[in-house]
Amino acid sequence: MRAIVRAATVSAVVAGAAVAWSLPAPMQAQGQAPAAIEPLHFHHVHLNSVDPEAAAAYYPKPFAKTATKTTFNGQPAVKTGNIYILFNKVSTPPTNELTGPQTSVWHFGWNTPNSREYNANFRKMGLTIAQMWNGSDADAKLVDLSGDVPTPPGGGFPTEEQVLELRAKGAKVDPNVTPGGFGYLRGPDGVMIENAQSGNEERFNHVHMYHEHPACAMQWYATHLGAQMPQGRGGGPGRGAAAAPTGPVAGTSSDCSNPKTVYSPPTFPSFAKGGFVRDPPGGVQIDDISISMRPWPGGGLASTRGRLYDHWAVSTADLDKTVARLKSENVKFLEEIHPWGNMRAAMIEGPDRIAIEIVEVK
Repeated sequence: MRAIVRAATVSAVVAGAAVAWSLPAPMQAQGQAPAAIEPLHFHHVHLNSVDPEAAAAYYPKPFAKTATKTTFNGQPAVKTGNIYILFNKVSTPPTNELTGPQTSVWHFGWNTPNSREYNANFRKMGLTIAQMWNGSDADAKLVDLSGDVPTPPGGGFPTEEQVLELRAKGAKVDPNVTPGGFGYLRGPDGVMIENAQSGNEERFNHVHMYHEHPACAMQWYATHLGAQMPQGRGGGPGRGAAAAPTGPVAGTSSDCSNPKTVYSPPTFPSFAKGGFVRDPPGGVQIDDISISMRPWPGGGLASTRGRLYDHWAVSTADLDKTVARLKSENVKFLEEIHPWGNMRAAMIEGPDRIAIEIVEVK
């Protein structure tokens, strides 16, 4: 929990230091994908687990309509839609945000048509809910869903001041009327899995990231991975895109070699009792999977390698071509091209030390 508390208590205005990743100049315009990038597709999320068999057997329980236990490269895996959740077997429990330093991967999750119904079923099945605080005062309580926190005038998430005002006015939530919003499961190895109400179908739809400067991270993903940028407020193309402020680098200075980002006050619900810094947000799309972003004021995120969320991956039809292009763009490589089961792969490092695998799928 200490990692999340740190994010919530950092000063609301932080001057960013020079970052270890960079963008070619000029920066890509909002909504404009790089012209010469070969097609890359979201392929998998790779976790470290002490018991991959048990971990893979977990996901079809909460998400029975879309998650299937299978094997991939001879190892236990989960298939959901066109992507996989894969597992590296490790001998000691991998660290997560409760047991070690925070990394750039926060969680991943599913869209569900009715998050309250799903949450009720999770409880019937005896699954562990990762609850959130609805405030920071002595009367604060833990809740299962964001929809259990009253909405302030004008919408959005309430600050601590608004929480107290709403409580003083006796504001309440009617669970029979108010949509559930989002909530979380705490799964095998401490993994956090979101149950987010949206649309009419159950669907794995996102990986949620922390980035110190979300707008600059968006530019990095677009420039090097060909990710689709949002088309202004209300989300990007496809389903599940994270809403982002308008403007190419809204909330952040235009110089992403030395960005400065203005952060909003903490709001609720939050895993930390001091609240959660939610803005400025960001997000890009790779296929129909959203790489969603919340800000991490102050930087200092740890590498994902060897921790619970080891990396996520995209696929390419020509690994040699993709690796050559990324090297010409001065992208940092963690692993050169190497055999991966009956396939080939390489590993790069993106914003805030996220490890991203490039796998070859002919």
